[in-house]
Amino acid sequence: MRIVTFINEEAGITKGVPRVGALLDDTEFILDFTSALRGAGKSLDETDARGAQANLLAWFDLDGAGFKRALEVYNQLARKELSLEKALQENLLSKRATVRLLAPVPRPGKLIAIGLNYRDHAAESNMPIPEQPVVFSKFTTSVIGPDELVILPQTSEQVDYEAELGVVIGRRTKNVSREDALSYVLGYTNINDVSARDFQFADGQWQRGKSCDTFAPMGEAIVTTDEVPDPHKLSIKLRLNGKTMQDSNTDQLIFGVPELVAFLSETITLEPGDVIATGTPPGVGFARKPPVYIKDGDVMEVEIEKLGTLRNPVSAAREAVGSAA
Repeated sequence: MRIVTFINEEAGITKGVPRVGALLDDTEFILDFTSALRGAGKSLDETDARGAQANLLAWFDLDGAGFKRALEVYNQLARKELSLEKALQENLLSKRATVRLLAPVPRPGKLIAIGLNYRDHAAESNMPIPEQPVVFSKFTTSVIGPDELVILPQTSEQVDYEAELGVVIGRRTKNVSREDALSYVLGYTNINDVSARDFQFADGQWQRGKSCDTFAPMGEAIVTTDEVPDPHKLSIKLRLNGKTMQDSNTDQLIFGVPELVAFLSETITLEPGDVIATGTPPGVGFARKPPVYIKDGDVMEVEIEKLGTLRNPVSAAREAVGSAA
């Protein structure tokens, strides 16, 4: 299943309200999870139903009644037990052409990132292979969706790209073993860990340089684990203005998904909708000779096998700042 968060741009009561749903293969439609839940009648606990409708993160809970109901309806459609015509009559579907996709997790509870997690990237950064995961975070206000603008900060001249495999947590996770870790994962998505290198290196720590507004493009979908049985055998690429700058495979990860989930859960409670960015392969801009930094008018594309392509243009435009009257 390919889970998306979207805004319906057609006129109506749902216009402008973020919704979570699933792309229906080989069709022009998205299953709207909220509509599927509403149609469940009294078969759901009312607390679970209200929670899923009010809180987008509740839709990413594999054990939640809302997700289970949405999955049931999705499977009925996939097996043709529920026809598209019937689903349309029951207002369960939105047309792909009339919606705008947001980041699949527009505001994660936590956005945790891993540094230096590809051997070749550590080498090109002139840093030793880490003995345990290098953990940092990005503020969730940096998250944007597909085709949204990455805005260059006015005071940075060295903004870089980083293609990464994102892991979306699907169950409350604490002290999980490596062997069980994947059962706590909902799925995977594309992430671009955009980084202001001059901030990052001057500050002596990475938080500000990694967390500027718009510096975490994500999407376009969460592809559930049943469609990606092995996240460690995926081609991962980044193209800048059509030119391939990063070209590797997740089999080069130093710490794989189970190791990361287990390691993090030793000290951090992971929750549904939390996102882990697993690190970037070699080919980043600051390590090139001469360095390559993104600029106004550029277009970045992160392509990961089985997950699709995340595209984001770059702009030097500045948002106006004002105060409320």
